[in-house]
Amino acid sequence: MIRHLVLFKLNEGISRDEPRVVAGARAFMELGDKIPELESWEAAWNTSDRPIAQDFAINASVADSGALARYLEQPDHQAAVAQWREFATWVIADYEF
Repeated sequence: MIRHLVLFKLNEGISRDEPRVVAGARAFMELGDKIPELESWEAAWNTSDRPIAQDFAINASVADSGALARYLEQPDHQAAVAQWREFATWVIADYEF
């Protein structure tokens, strides 16, 4: 299994209640039901107020590197990523467990 972690930071001056941010979050929250390669899927806003905290997180698992590659290229995933490029940056970690 591979764990796919993504942590998003909204760009300076962007708030989570902006319509485009709300739409971007919804797009990721709905992916779990759309992509068969996903073994598990969590997407949610951070609840911590610590200054080092990121704003939004994805925690997913897939069976193997092939499933991860198919997920990354899936059109619904690509559409969600395109939305986030407009207002956030992110870091990713993929690891086997």
